[in-house]
Amino acid sequence: MRVEVEDGVLHAEVDGDVGSPTVVLWNGARCTTRMWDRVTPKLESVLRVVRFDVRGTGLSAPAANARRYTLEQYAADVNVVLDSLDVEKAHHWAMAWGSRAALAYASLYPERMDRLALFDASIGKPDVKAQRRGHQEAVKKQVAAGIEPFEFPERWNHNDYPDEVPKALAAARSFDLESAADSLAVPTLVAVGDHDPNRESSGELAHRARDAELVVMENVGHGSILQRPDMTTTLFADFLRGTLD
Repeated sequence: MRVEVEDGVLHAEVDGDVGSPTVVLWNGARCTTRMWDRVTPKLESVLRVVRFDVRGTGLSAPAANARRYTLEQYAADVNVVLDSLDVEKAHHWAMAWGSRAALAYASLYPERMDRLALFDASIGKPDVKAQRRGHQEAVKKQVAAGIEPFEFPERWNHNDYPDEVPKALAAARSFDLESAADSLAVPTLVAVGDHDPNRESSGELAHRARDAELVVMENVGHGSILQRPDMTTTLFADFLRGTLD
């Protein structure tokens, strides 16, 4: 579906039954709604799954004005998407860069937040090179343990406007994520791989939040949902268990 937002148009997708609880999925950096293709089929039987591309990424149109590339704007955009579906409150599940954006959303609109799952999160400056090294090392250990690597979904990182993507992602640099973590009061799952350099920052985030649980995933690196859709989906489902009865 195409959703008109202030000075822009977003690409969004909705799966699952109208009457089911809603979960909003936030993409990782340079990822698109396709990154969730191995996860959504496991969720849509019990959840209404909403995924979207922020302005200038995936299939969403670029921001008409560069000042629209902010986490505050992306949060407001999500509310437009949810309003169009008559959804007042939702669960949120995010990975990596998306965890930064979802954390900002939770601090801005706590009244619209049910439960929050932040995977591979960092509230400080991420080390991209270390993330890649950790990912590769984790995959080697998975193979050694007899776990066959998952192929990433097709077009998981295809962006119609590649020159806009860095502008869109830069929005996370100007938001006070530490203060957002301090104010976080909703039930929160913070999950991170033991080979992800974001592990320390994820631990700090979980410590700052009032109602957060930290889970460290064995032999997992950055980009956990793409790398281990099986493990991460199980963790998320366990986190929601009891809320879907």
